[in-house]
Amino acid sequence: MNVSFPDLGLSFDIDRVALKFGDITIYWYGVIIATGLILACAYGFARARYFKLDKDKLLNVIIVGVVCAIIGARLYFVAFKWQDYRDRPIDILYINKGGLAIYGGLIGAIIGGGICCKLQKLSFLSALDLACIGFLIGQGLGRWGNFFNQEAFGTRTELPWRMVSSATGNVGVHPCFLYESLWCLLGVLVLHIISKRSYRYKGQIFLCYMVWYGFERMIVEGLRTDSLYLPFSIIGYRPRVSQVLSFVIFLTGVVLLIAFRNKRNVSHGGKHAEKADKAS
Repeated sequence: MNVSFPDLGLSFDIDRVALKFGDITIYWYGVIIATGLILACAYGFARARYFKLDKDKLLNVIIVGVVCAIIGARLYFVAFKWQDYRDRPIDILYINKGGLAIYGGLIGAIIGGGICCKLQKLSFLSALDLACIGFLIGQGLGRWGNFFNQEAFGTRTELPWRMVSSATGNVGVHPCFLYESLWCLLGVLVLHIISKRSYRYKGQIFLCYMVWYGFERMIVEGLRTDSLYLPFSIIGYRPRVSQVLSFVIFLTGVVLLIAFRNKRNVSHGGKHAEKADKAS
């Protein structure tokens, strides 16, 4: 399949298949997802000591988190596409045919990883702070799998960076995969810098992740043509599941960051006042 960005003078001939050995087919989507996971794990292990996390226990959390992420991603997608599976529920198991939702994956990973942290007496908030940077690495690279599959693109546009292929009907569309990829990879740098601050509380990096990713997804999801929708309408508008969830995540992150900042300021103010009283 040919994919082009006409105004940028770029054209690519892409194939979903990366390798083929007899009856075994390896797709670029899988290769890219695996690469993202490996790099996210490498980052996690490299910085585990900084977050005061035991590497052996962290490995267990990662394994459980990945398995639960796949299950969560599939169940999330199926839940909002149930009409496609209710007559043949066995199809739920065929994840090789597509149908994974990133938010379901995040929810599954957090729940599974959280339980594993609890059982191993590992700080869940510290693990979450480290993991969310890994999430962004995986998300930033993983979106290029959508490029090779020519999916998750947006509505028609005449912008200079529009993408054209047979999958888009040979019309220019928003390359939503590119928007999210660049935003997530920039987020890796931003959160990495924040994580190296001398003072931060446990869970702060994850709250920053909620704000960073929630903001972008809330906007980009509105451009996509393959969104999952809620089963009801509001004033004639049928809300997109990920857009609503992104707004809730973004708003929750902002509120909690402000709340904890104010709490810290009050706490520090009280300590200074106490020291002043003792000095007098």
